[in-house]
Amino acid sequence: MATIQSKITFLALLFLAFTQVSFSQEGTVTVEQDSDIDKLLEYKKDIKTVNLYKIQIYSGTRSGAENSKRNFLNTYSEWPVSMEFDSPNTKIWVGNFRSRLEADKALLKIKRKYANAFIFEPKKDKKK
Repeated sequence: MATIQSKITFLALLFLAFTQVSFSQEGTVTVEQDSDIDKLLEYKKDIKTVNLYKIQIYSGTRSGAENSKRNFLNTYSEWPVSMEFDSPNTKIWVGNFRSRLEADKALLKIKRKYANAFIFEPKKDKKK
């Protein structure tokens, strides 16, 4: 008798579960957003596709790179400077120039003290 009772209870619960699912409500969600959000999203896309140029002023040992960076910052303070490790060398990179023309103008000034300096485009990160 207990097995028939448990089967009836199971079937009743199963029936209730299906009736809940079959009578669930449907609806439509409408999202209203400011038009400035679309403009910001377009701007963000443009930023990701900007080609930045940098100037390399040194490639060698870490101690040489630290000296080069310190000396550069004493002479030129208008551009950001970063030290990048690219095995086996440490490199000093200058600037985040948005155009080749802007980088060329900076290179003319920088070459007065760093004759081997050159412009390049850093490789794009594939993560972004």
